[in-house]
Amino acid sequence: MAPRFVADCMVGRLAKWLRAFGYDVTYHPFAEDAQLTAWAREKDAILLTRDTMLARRKGLRIIFVKDDRLEDQLRQVAEETPLDLSQARPLTRCLVCNHLLEPAPRETVRARVPPYVYATQDHFMRCPSCRRIYWRGTHAGRIQERLARLAGRAE
Repeated sequence: MAPRFVADCMVGRLAKWLRAFGYDVTYHPFAEDAQLTAWAREKDAILLTRDTMLARRKGLRIIFVKDDRLEDQLRQVAEETPLDLSQARPLTRCLVCNHLLEPAPRETVRARVPPYVYATQDHFMRCPSCRRIYWRGTHAGRIQERLARLAGRAE
């Protein structure tokens, strides 16, 4: 089973990219330390932080993220957890609210996407929570390339 994560406000970019890889990451930029630790306990999740005081908490699995660079942060998380980035399921979670995406029939998104996107795309995904619509445009290709590059560096 893939590990779950809770991320503090200091590692928001890392949280977003772990979500892009398809990992479950609870992240709310204004959450207090007590709420972060409660979520980590409830979800049996690993707490990701750059806060030295938070990193000293007992009774939790915590990764103190040492580096500023995203690639180095991903490498550290991959080394300190059973995270296998080669088995990631990219672009399956909402990057905003973390829910798993579900297929959205093309005809149901017409009014919610730009006309050009509707005319050029056949497959859409929808977040069941925040209702955002996703599609594999040119940005998805760039995300896939970056994820592949980061996965290669993290191994």
